[in-house]
Amino acid sequence: MSVAEETVGKPVMVESAPRQAQPAAVDVKDVAVRFRSKKRDVTALERIDLSVPMGEFVSLVGPSGCGKSTLLKLVAGLLKPSSGTVRLHGDPVTGPRHDIGYVFQRAALLEWRSARRNILLQAEMRGMPADRARRRADELIAMTGLRGFEEALPHELSGGMQQRVSLCRALLHEPPVLLMDEPFGALDALTREQMNIELRRIWRETGTTVLLVTHSIAEAVYLADRIVVMSARPGTITEVIEPGLPAERDYTETVGRPEFAHATARIRRLLGSAAPPPDAAE
Repeated sequence: MSVAEETVGKPVMVESAPRQAQPAAVDVKDVAVRFRSKKRDVTALERIDLSVPMGEFVSLVGPSGCGKSTLLKLVAGLLKPSSGTVRLHGDPVTGPRHDIGYVFQRAALLEWRSARRNILLQAEMRGMPADRARRRADELIAMTGLRGFEEALPHELSGGMQQRVSLCRALLHEPPVLLMDEPFGALDALTREQMNIELRRIWRETGTTVLLVTHSIAEAVYLADRIVVMSARPGTITEVIEPGLPAERDYTETVGRPEFAHATARIRRLLGSAAPPPDAAE
């Protein structure tokens, strides 16, 4: 697939080959993942090539069971590829990486700890100096609009507030790469929209490299610099789309732009031809 000629208001379809503007924060080369399930061999991922420059926001979309979450686990070092290589900032990923941040669909907060103490759990696990951890926690609490809720217990917080606490916890140690696996999937539509706006703003302020798995096409296009569209199992990269949206994005204005409409329509067409197998699972 060659780079499509850019036209006004239309997204640019690009190769998933490495980009040269910035050094790669994440570099996945010719990766495949195979395993045995129910007495049969399964290929979850095949021929995955993806390079993510430092500071870029990339969304991953695809049918259920196509391997999106599997790809995040490879980057995190929680899973080893059957073939191919995965690198973070040039270093091979050979086991669990402690320098990344990970946000899951469920906030997974400890019910007996306040919002602040849930955030600081990251510091305790990593042995961060207490003063530095407290300062960083205060910065993140202010950044995410959690001031006034620092001492609240998880059951006293809304779903959106709980995910803000989870995001603060993931960012406490200032990770160069943040992995997000359907972080807003359990939220109602209005809260999800608000969290999209907050995440985009926080990403712009921190400059962290982000890989986001989502089933929401609109979310993927609004948030990301590039959207990686994956096929049904065995998961491969079907196309990489650059929506061509401005860096500063007002939500209402952005979703009304022709570039947004073209990108979402293109992704829907691609996913419409990628029906997952009935027994697919991430």
